[in-house]
Parts: sequence; structure tokens; C-alpha cells
Amino acid sequence: MADIEKRSMKESVAGALSNSSATVVNECPSESHAPSLSDTDLTFPDGGAAAWLTVLGAFLALFCSFGQLNSFGTFQTWYAEHQLSHLPPSTIAWIGSLQLWVFFFSGGFIGRLFDAHGPRLLLIIGTLILVFGTMMTSISTQYYQYILSQGILVAIGIGTVFYPSLAAISTHFSKYRGTALGVAIAGSGVGGVVYPILYQQLFNKVGFAWTVRISGFVSLALCGVAVATVTSRLSKPQDDAPWFDVKVFRDASFRLVIAGSILISFGLFIPFFYIVDYSKDHGISSQTAFYVLSVMNAGGIAGRLAPAYLADRLGRFNILVPCAFLAGLSMLVFWTFSRTLVAIMLFAAVYGFFSGAFNALIIPCVAQISQMREIGTRIGVLYSIISFPALCGGPVAGAMLKSEGGSYLGMIMLGGAAVVAGSLFMLWARIALSRRLYQRV
Repeated sequence: MADIEKRSMKESVAGALSNSSATVVNECPSESHAPSLSDTDLTFPDGGAAAWLTVLGAFLALFCSFGQLNSFGTFQTWYAEHQLSHLPPSTIAWIGSLQLWVFFFSGGFIGRLFDAHGPRLLLIIGTLILVFGTMMTSISTQYYQYILSQGILVAIGIGTVFYPSLAAISTHFSKYRGTALGVAIAGSGVGGVVYPILYQQLFNKVGFAWTVRISGFVSLALCGVAVATVTSRLSKPQDDAPWFDVKVFRDASFRLVIAGSILISFGLFIPFFYIVDYSKDHGISSQTAFYVLSVMNAGGIAGRLAPAYLADRLGRFNILVPCAFLAGLSMLVFWTFSRTLVAIMLFAAVYGFFSGAFNALIIPCVAQISQMREIGTRIGVLYSIISFPALCGGPVAGAMLKSEGGSYLGMIMLGGAAVVAGSLFMLWARIALSRRLYQRV
């Protein structure tokens, strides 16, 4: 049966891509500003040394960048007990939420720069900013200093490393794009497991400042490998393209993906921010509570690999939709009734799996409905838009926690309902691509 991606392919490139089972062209592509593509740009090797070295470099880049982003719950708890103990949790959460917002919002600009210049220059700049921001965090003592260093500088560095790495993979793979991106994005899950444990062990041994500096040196080393190994197969720059092109919104399926992502991103990160505090408030020791976040990120490793592998065979939207729905449902049903250490650990693993699946599959889904030269821009536009709900999710949850006298129920219901609602928009996008539910989309 013909894939939905092949049916939406432009006639002029159908022959060149007839052997690919996951084409990345939009149904209504814009060509007014795009240069003609070379044969190299039109074909996907789906393997080879350069392709898999790019995956390796992206894995390492995401390990030390997005992995740290996934570990902010550790900082949330540390700040609340030490440097920022005089501030309420909702105020401290603004550091992590601002970090998320800057990371997401930078995507539009970084994606456009990737389409114009490729990944290497951006990775060099991003590495320098990430390391500098990390070092500045290590010497911060005041709230505004954490906002500037960790909330802004580190986030810019993470974004400038994250987007080019993943967009570069999409230029090497088509048929196995979901698997390749899943392997790379698993780096963020592995980092999310390692960093909370690293922080917990080192905070009490070498102090906050040197712990953060050590993470900065790790970022410098691993991102250096990424600079050397991540490559793109786009052979011609696109400097004449506009920085913002409203034509990307003419695609109905892309609009629905944006709508679903807005709702999902509002609630998706709430457990990562508050699962440590939730565990401590239910009688779990501080040392053990830090490991709950690592379990959640460990579940995300499997969630970034297994669903991505299935998506290349069963359809990316076909896997994304149920995973997003089950992530929200697990918050509403599982987290609500988790009171013991075993139950909380099980929830952390289950939620980590399904939320990790969404993070791994959203980029392949966007790439699937985009032309190759639009991939970086569209991914950036998507992440820039969802930066605003991602910014609000943590502080809103913290405000609800405070207003309800420490009860987590309202916060959990809000986050879970938002993710479930977002999954329904993803289902709508899938149906817009094909009404045949058994078709691989």
C-alpha cells in the first residue's frame, strides 16, 4: 500500500524518491524562494559512515545539553533548600520555565540559520555559549543571576546545539529517520538519568560551584565531538529565504500539529519540575527523591527508542498519537494515586516512556510533511511557538500548588488534561493526512 508521504509527493521528484518509504515533502510546498536542489539533496542514503557519525554526534550533544534541561528538577529542589530557600517554589520554577522558553523560542532563528549555513558553525557557537553559561551559573548567588546564566545563557547554548544536530540527521535519513532521530534523542534521556545522580553525588562532596563546573567541562568535551562529527547533506545555502515565511502555515496538517504541541508542551514538563518535591512531600527521603527523576528520564530512553523504531514501520503519526494520549492519561490516573515509593517510581518510568516517545516523534512527524529545505525552518517555527506554553506550565503549576495549600491534585489534573487534549489535535492531524486508520501515516 502506498504510504501517505508518497501520495503527497511532488510529481517532479517522485522518481528520485520512489525507493524511500518516508518522504519529507509538503503537500503544498513553496518554491518562490527556494533554490533548485541538487541530486545530493534529493536522495537519502539512510546509512553510511557520515550518517551514523552524525547520529553519534547528535546523541552526545543532546546528552550534555537537553539532558541538563531534563534535570532541572534537581536544581529546583537544591535551590529551594539552599541558595533560594527564601523564595516560593513557583518563583524558583521560573528559572526552569524561562530556560525552556528560551530554548524553544530560539528554534525559529536557529532553524533558519541551519537552512542557510549548515550545522558546524552553529554547533561551535552553541558549545561556547553553553559552557560559558554553565560557568556563570557556578558562581551565581542571587536569583537574577540564575535567571541570566541558567535561564537565558545556558538555554541559548542548548538550543544552538540541539536544533542543528537533529535537523542534520533529517538530511541523511528518510526511511529510517524515526529510528535515527530516536537514537539521537535518547541521548537527552541518558543525560537526564546521569545528571541528577551526578548532581546528587557531587553537590555534597565538592559543593554546588564545582559540581556545575564539572558539568560544563563535560559539555565542552562532548559537544567538541559533535562539532567534528555532525554534518548536513544540504549542498546549497538558502540565504535569500525570509526569516519568517507565513506560507509554512498554509499546510493544514502542520497547523494541527502546532495546535496539539501547544497543549502538550504546557503540561508535559510539569512532572519533570515537581516529581522530586512530590516524592519528598510523600515521605521519601531527599536522597532517594532525586533518583525518582532519574527513573523518569530512564523511562524516556526506552520511550525514545522503541516507539521511534515502530514508527518507521507502522507510521509516525500512528505511534505519536497514542503515546501522547497515554502520557496525559498516566498523569490523570497513575500520578493521582501514587503515594508510595514503588508507585511513584512506576509512574515515573511509565510517564517517562510516553513523554519521551512524544519528544522523539514530533520532529520526524514535522519532517515527514515538509520539504527537505523546510525541515530546519519548520522545526524551529514549531518550537518557537510552543515556547510560550512551555514557559507558563511550571509557574502555573507552582502557583496552583501554593494556592491549594500544598495539594498536587489540581496541578496534576491541569497538566494531564492539557496533554490529553493536545493528543486529540494530533489525531486530527493524522486523520487530515489520511482517513484510512489502517494506513501507515
